[in-house]
Amino acid sequence: MLADPMSAKLTRFVQEIGIPVHLADLPDPTFLPGIDIRFGELIVDEKRLLYPGDLLHEAGHVAVTDPAERQLEKLDPQPGDEMATLAWSYAAARHLGIPVEVVFHPDGYKGDAEALIENFSAGRYIGVPLLQYYGMCYEPKLAAEEGVDPFPNMLRWLR
Repeated sequence: MLADPMSAKLTRFVQEIGIPVHLADLPDPTFLPGIDIRFGELIVDEKRLLYPGDLLHEAGHVAVTDPAERQLEKLDPQPGDEMATLAWSYAAARHLGIPVEVVFHPDGYKGDAEALIENFSAGRYIGVPLLQYYGMCYEPKLAAEEGVDPFPNMLRWLR
């Protein structure tokens, strides 16, 4: 599907969890270069895609959105959605065995990529309470009670 091996790997994962991905020219500017979200699907313009990890971040937005709102033409992420997306992206990177720097690259996250990497690496999981609330993962204490692996293990990838 995509020529870049990392982009292809991330796209396969996104499709396997149930988020459609389509290749198309995106002539207009998008929030993240080369990616748009429409009706719960990722539209990717590989010529304009700067960072493969942005595929996971944008897929995370689709994944954590309420299913009823996911199919709207455009998502309207709230601050909590962004925090849940950060955690989701981290979990996806760990699940796929790729460096978290692929997702949290230096040119993203308003210059806070290094702080995000440090926090997640130290077990300070921003956004995990929301993922747990959505039934997507468990924090350590509840995971132990339920007999499952804690975050970054995910029980399911879509809300």
